Amino acid sequence: MSCSYVEGDNYKIWKELILLQLGCMDFDYAIRKDEPPVPTDNSTHAAIALYERWERSNRLSMMYIKTRISASIRGSIPGCAHVRDLLKAIDDQFESSDKALASTLMTKLLSMKLTSVKGVR
Repeated sequence: MSCSYVEGDNYKIWKELILLQLGCMDFDYAIRKDEPPVPTDNSTHAAIALYERWERSNRLSMMYIKTRISASIRGSIPGCAHVRDLLKAIDDQFESSDKALASTLMTKLLSMKLTSVKGVR
């Protein structure tokens, strides 16, 4: 199953596939680990390498996720500097969308009127 653009009814599946693909490509480091301190002139080579790994993972994950979201949804998500923040913003967007959809459906259901008696049992 390929990872298609995210839409309201397939969001959970989309997120699972995105996380799986990022894990397979080894780009999920920034999702799994906190951002290390920004290197300074006194930083060790190991600390610099760790930060560069995290920064690369964050940048590539952000680019990958943004290519898998439709333009209409991407426009409603605020700009984020970190992939964790982007995933949280997407989660929040779909949580509020689900609540709005449920409210709309309930309003339609409550305002429906029987227009003919024919065929109703």
